[in-house]
Amino acid sequence: MVTTVLLGSTVLTGCSSDAGAVTTNGGAGAGAPSAPPATAEPASTLAGLIVVPAGYVKAGSPDPDQLTGPFDAESYLGTLSSTPSEDRALLLNASFIEGYQAYRVSADKKKRFTVQLFKAGSKAKARGLQQGFWQQDSHSRSFAIPGVPEAMTDARVVVSGSANRSEAIAEASFVVGALVAEISVHQTGEVTADLVPDTALISSIAKQQKALLTRNSG
Repeated sequence: MVTTVLLGSTVLTGCSSDAGAVTTNGGAGAGAPSAPPATAEPASTLAGLIVVPAGYVKAGSPDPDQLTGPFDAESYLGTLSSTPSEDRALLLNASFIEGYQAYRVSADKKKRFTVQLFKAGSKAKARGLQQGFWQQDSHSRSFAIPGVPEAMTDARVVVSGSANRSEAIAEASFVVGALVAEISVHQTGEVTADLVPDTALISSIAKQQKALLTRNSG
């Protein structure tokens, strides 16, 4: 039986302070010291559960898909979803409760990092939501993440929308309790730039993100 989505009043908005923990820097995945979680009052119950790379900053763009903050079903479908009709059904069937996105860019503006959390009605429904999202795209090459063996992963290089430009993409998706974590790193450059998906960075962040969610899953 389909469960009705809980539509809260929370919408995707920019936040004045960083959410969650800031962690390792760059593509090397080295164990740089992590900064403590932000001390500001979280904007949602998920705000303090986000891990982002050290040295990455919030984007100055007004584009809604590049903002950091909480989202409900309608704000996700209206701003972040590339397939609203399909995603509406997925969220509905998952008894979606709330979500949060953190968007960051590297200091040199060459890489874009995104982590999204989706809270479903149960662990089983979270797995269904994860599978539904993952099956919407084609995937080229999976890679292993130490400490997160169950993660769905993909690394690929595609031609971007701009002429003579390509994009290297690394993605990871996993479930902890009733939460789905979706992480991606994008880098755009010239077709001749021999871009390589940053699997080292995403592996480091995914491992820390899973650890943080596991500690707070109750």
